[in-house]
Amino acid sequence: MNLKPGVGKTTSAVWLAHALYESGMSPLLVDGDPAASALRWSELANGFPFPVIALPVGDVHRRVNDFLGDRQAVVLDAPQLEDHPRIARSIMRYAGEWIVPVTPAPIELDRMAPILGEMADVQSLRAEPARSAVLLNRTNRPEATRTGPDADAREALTERGFEVLDTHIARLDLYAQSFGNPVQAKDSAYMDFAEELMKRQDES
Repeated sequence: MNLKPGVGKTTSAVWLAHALYESGMSPLLVDGDPAASALRWSELANGFPFPVIALPVGDVHRRVNDFLGDRQAVVLDAPQLEDHPRIARSIMRYAGEWIVPVTPAPIELDRMAPILGEMADVQSLRAEPARSAVLLNRTNRPEATRTGPDADAREALTERGFEVLDTHIARLDLYAQSFGNPVQAKDSAYMDFAEELMKRQDES
């Protein structure tokens, strides 16, 4: 989830779903964006090895379980909150973990303040609170989030009250140019992402 478009929500959702599948789970990918980018990606790639459904509606949280079957995980690609708030908030009401992809650039960090308010509003509608975390996306180099300029972004987000995942996604053509192509998550940062999320769920 994020307020803005173009931060890597669909790329993260598609790669995460593949990583979960390659980890032995049977995921369902829900495309909640009216642009239907995840669904179109699956069509161009001649199908994903798991179901993808389009559900760009304001009551996603009431409908998802109708499609769940025996699936072990649901990955929801949310639209930007600023343009499609009803859909995005409905997805947040359903999802047990909210992931906010963020590029470690000053303009992106400046846009983060309203997200905490959105999170608090939706938490009040849930029976149980959701977990939430920032995924640093398009980082400058593999070590940058710990020792280089991206470390400043991690520190700034933490100071503002966000939990930042240990995993980060480097700025690579492998991810940036992957739309429409088959995905293999093995040995990628998204496999680390999936493993971190599963560990978080086990610990909760």
